Amino acid sequence: MTTIVILSINNALPSALMGIKDILALSGLHFVQKSDGNASAKIDWKPTVILASHDGKPITDGHGRNFEVDSDLDAVGHCDAVLVPGFVPDRQGCPPYSMTDSLTKSWLKACHRQGTLVCGSCSGVFALGEAGILNNRRCTTTWWLHDELKMRFPKANAEWASELIDDHGVISAGGPLSWVTITLHIIKQLAGIETAKVVADFSVVDSVPKSQNLYVPEGYQTSKNPFLEKAEYAIRKAHYQSVSARDLSRIMAISERTLNRKLKELTGETPKSFIDGVRISHACTLLVTTKKPVKEIAFSLGYSDDSVFRRLFKQKMKMTPLNYRQERVHS
Repeated sequence: MTTIVILSINNALPSALMGIKDILALSGLHFVQKSDGNASAKIDWKPTVILASHDGKPITDGHGRNFEVDSDLDAVGHCDAVLVPGFVPDRQGCPPYSMTDSLTKSWLKACHRQGTLVCGSCSGVFALGEAGILNNRRCTTTWWLHDELKMRFPKANAEWASELIDDHGVISAGGPLSWVTITLHIIKQLAGIETAKVVADFSVVDSVPKSQNLYVPEGYQTSKNPFLEKAEYAIRKAHYQSVSARDLSRIMAISERTLNRKLKELTGETPKSFIDGVRISHACTLLVTTKKPVKEIAFSLGYSDDSVFRRLFKQKMKMTPLNYRQERVHS
């Protein structure tokens, strides 16, 4: 029997608390069947889903309402996955400090040691940080919380605006609704790809998560730091010319080693990844505001081979340049 715990903490998003349970319930409905159309090929994976708070008492959700739970943590025993939903942010857009007590931290650590999938959605990732689970692990959160995550948990290897990261069972994703992405990922890990796909189709959601880069306001990251702003300007200014890490370090009047260190500190990226990110961001603007062919856009950004540009674009944006243009122009 598979057991999945939804960790219920004060200020949590109520939509996530019940939404996770709703999606998991779809996998057990008798009329949901596999995509081969065979009436006998039913999905029979029926996980036990438990809403649990540290003491089993109702929590106060992020909108100030009492939210009933099923159990306290001590009574749960073994579980295969635990999900921490995001929290309603304060006026500064940040999650609360000290959201977990010592019992919850210890319980999360124990789950992690036992091989449980430990997951944080949006600001729920911060609860994993408080338990020390993010130390020396790759993780992500919502784009506007990236700097806050790095400040609170400097030992975490936080990556900017990733859609989902699974670092040996420590799973994180960004966006208040990223609990959908994480829940489908858990189904994939525990019940297989076919079950995850069917549940995604039946829920009418994407089984492949979209990149956060689709939603980050242009220039948001660089506008917060003069060094990044200068570096981005240099890359954008190099019209029809390629820019290497060596070129950028020369323009910035620093060594390549210093460039690599500063970009790693500020963005978590290598110089090459940062340069490509700026170019792809510029490409997104050109795809929507002009009718230039993709090949011409690629050349104007310094790519001598447009197939390289197309591959990088799809890698970062999770869709082709033409699909991006169609989606944005008609939205």
